[in-house]
Amino acid sequence: MSEVNAPARRYHSPRRKEQAAATRDAVLAAARELFVGEGYRATTVAGIARRAGVAVDTIYATIGRKPDLLREVVETAISGTGQAVPAEQRDYVVRLREAKAASEKISIYAHALAGIQPRLAPVYLALRDAAGTDPDCAALWTEISDRRAANMLLFVRDLAATGELRTDRPAAELADAVWSMNGPEYWVLLVDQRGWGPLQFAEWLADAWCRLLLAGDRS
Repeated sequence: MSEVNAPARRYHSPRRKEQAAATRDAVLAAARELFVGEGYRATTVAGIARRAGVAVDTIYATIGRKPDLLREVVETAISGTGQAVPAEQRDYVVRLREAKAASEKISIYAHALAGIQPRLAPVYLALRDAAGTDPDCAALWTEISDRRAANMLLFVRDLAATGELRTDRPAAELADAVWSMNGPEYWVLLVDQRGWGPLQFAEWLADAWCRLLLAGDRS
């Protein structure tokens, strides 16, 4: 029987997928090193390609232009994986929402931040600096900052559902206070500049948020 009109067979190669993933990881690692070490403006796609050992066209085909590279570097630093992960799908967010007590939710989040910030803070600050001169970076900076603020409002509402959130201040105001303290800048001040350890930072943050956010005697 003739196979001229037979449907084309789809070819799936696990090895090819592994190679593509390894190439992507190498490109993002090289981009991270250069964005953090040299700055966004001084970094070129050609320089990233040289460091990653790939062709420039490979970067454009797999990830995109320089702003796309920075976005992926930031998103993967947040998720801790090779891809962006929506907030509601992250392991610590799932555990946080399953926790019953407000103090447990706060502790889960504070300790998760202590694991995230070592990889996120350097690229986040590189993005902040680039936002001052590059419109694409400025747009990304605003987008991520606004997304973080929205997520903090969800966090505060989750605390409110326990019945333990203080009610003498607006939820939006409490969310903004959390937003100001969960930013990489706060981590850099206490860990990089003052020499705090990650566990010390996490426990301080959990204690501070319990005192700041929850109802009870805060004298």
